[in-house]
Amino acid sequence: MGMDSSHSRREDAAAAAAWVTVEEWGGSSASALSRTAVLTASSSSLTSRRFGNRWGRVSGRLLGAFVPEGFPGSVTLDYVTFQMWDTLQGLSTYIRAMLSTQALLGAIGVGEKSATVIGATFQWFLRDLTGMLGGILFTFYQGSNLDSNAKMWRLVADFMNDLGMLMDLLSPLFPSSLIVIMCLGSLSRSFTGVASGATRAALTQHFALANNAADISAKEGSQETLATMLGMGLGMLLAHATRGHALGVWVSFLFLTIFHMYANYKAVQSLSLTTLNYERSSILLQYFMEDGEILTPQQVSKQEHILPFWSSWRKLLRIELPHERVHLGAKASMLTHSDILQKQDPTIKMPTISCWIRKAVFMFSFTNRQWQLMF
Repeated sequence: MGMDSSHSRREDAAAAAAWVTVEEWGGSSASALSRTAVLTASSSSLTSRRFGNRWGRVSGRLLGAFVPEGFPGSVTLDYVTFQMWDTLQGLSTYIRAMLSTQALLGAIGVGEKSATVIGATFQWFLRDLTGMLGGILFTFYQGSNLDSNAKMWRLVADFMNDLGMLMDLLSPLFPSSLIVIMCLGSLSRSFTGVASGATRAALTQHFALANNAADISAKEGSQETLATMLGMGLGMLLAHATRGHALGVWVSFLFLTIFHMYANYKAVQSLSLTTLNYERSSILLQYFMEDGEILTPQQVSKQEHILPFWSSWRKLLRIELPHERVHLGAKASMLTHSDILQKQDPTIKMPTISCWIRKAVFMFSFTNRQWQLMF
């Protein structure tokens, strides 16, 4: 009887081993998974079962062409807000591009019998050459500053793009200065190309929580392509509707430009960068030395000045930021007896040795908050 029972158990184990079950789970994060399919295989059969409706699977595949794998768990919390405003500003840019391009082509003589091919080609060549030289010079002077001030340069890039489009739109009004206006517009757009590309790379690294910067960049390209196609279509309709109506062209252009700058400001304002540049470090140091509190990236972003003229005003008014009074990484052995007894800024009223101790605590605290130095 015991032999029969043992033999039966062996047969049941062999039967169970003959079946292999594979389950597929999908979701945006480890805490939000759902079963999508089950495969069951034996020595003689293979069965599969899918979960979820067909529309959900199709929409998921379409969404996968525009958002990173694992979204939203694979990106930062500010990704959605930034991309929404960034797409809207891109849409307004492509609509305006149709108006400015139409004006520029008319200025160089497209459609006129008196215009020559060689003349138009030469003008276009000077325009492109100016843009190339401008891009090289801008990279030489500001290339190393783009990462640490990505927010500010993002705004500057779009402002320069607006200025370039304005030059194109003005070109038919001043035919005697056409080449100068064309070159100025191309110069402005060359600054845009360098600054926008460099800051976009920095922001992509910020968004990537799962080492998926390449995926985020590719999906951002898909989003931009979709916005481009939609903007070109709307731009063609607007150009056709305002053809021959200069006032309509200018009103449409100015309205779209104002919306473009507003959308850019909202996009940049929504970012909570975790890298420390001069201004963010000053905000952190100021609060830590006064209240002993380490602010989060979200709290710092609300107090950060992102408009480009803030730094010029600060230098003009001779405002000294806290980071200019603190040297990170200095050695305590370098302190002399007079340094220890000397007071810091009268508004802070803190002995130097106490400042050193608090600075050490500050360094440890912001490291735990995942701040990164970037100067």
